[in-house]
Amino acid sequence: MKPILAILPLLVLSATAEPEALFNGKDLSGWKADVPEADGKPDISPSFMVREGKLVSLGKPLGHLITEKEYANYRLTVEYRFPDKGGNCGVLVHSSTPRMLYKMFPKSVEVQMQSGNAGDFWCIGENIEVPDMDKRRPHKEGQKFGGGPDDARNIKNLTDDSEKPLGEWNTMVITCKQDTITVQVNGTEVNAGTKCTAQKGKIALQAEGTEVEFRKVELEPVR
Repeated sequence: MKPILAILPLLVLSATAEPEALFNGKDLSGWKADVPEADGKPDISPSFMVREGKLVSLGKPLGHLITEKEYANYRLTVEYRFPDKGGNCGVLVHSSTPRMLYKMFPKSVEVQMQSGNAGDFWCIGENIEVPDMDKRRPHKEGQKFGGGPDDARNIKNLTDDSEKPLGEWNTMVITCKQDTITVQVNGTEVNAGTKCTAQKGKIALQAEGTEVEFRKVELEPVR
C-alpha cells in the first residue's frame, strides 16, 4: 500500500474560525496512514484504528497517521494516555516529505510523547532553536545541531514531572505560530523553540512500538 499524500492547498485558519476536531470519534476521516511495512501487503494488520470512540495507535507496524490537510498558525490540543504500559509515540508538526529520515519518518518537528520524556523536540529534516542549546541538546564534540541522520536532533524538555501516572489521561497543547513552537503538558510549559525552519505542514501521529489512545485531537487558530 503506497502512501497517499496528495499535495493540497494550505489551510490557513481564520482567527474567527471555530476549533476543528481532527478526530471525529467515529472513523479516520481526514487522515491517511503511511506504514512502510504495509507496502504491497494489503492484508497487513492496521497500525491505527478507532475503538470505543478513541483513536488508537497500536504501536506496530511502525508508521504514521497523517492529516490530509496542511495547517499553519494554530494551537493543537491532544488528550492521550498509555492504557497498558509506558513506551514511545509522538506528534509531528509541520510534516511534509514522507519517509525523509530512515525511510520512515516524515520531514517535520516531532513533539515527543514517550512516557517520561513528553515535550522533547526531535528535529527530522527541519530544525528549531531553544535557549541553552549546548545544555539541552545532547551532542558529541563537533556534531552539528540539525535534523539530518548524523546531527544532534533531540532537544530535551524543561521538566519530566508534568505527566500523569500511566493509564491516566494527559493533555498536550502544541502552539505553532510563525517560526515558534510551544508545548504544554497538563498545564505546564515544558518546551518552547524559535527560528523553526518550517512554518506550515501536515500533522502526524506515530505508531512507534506501544499502544496509545487519543480521545481528543483538536485544532484552533492563533493570531
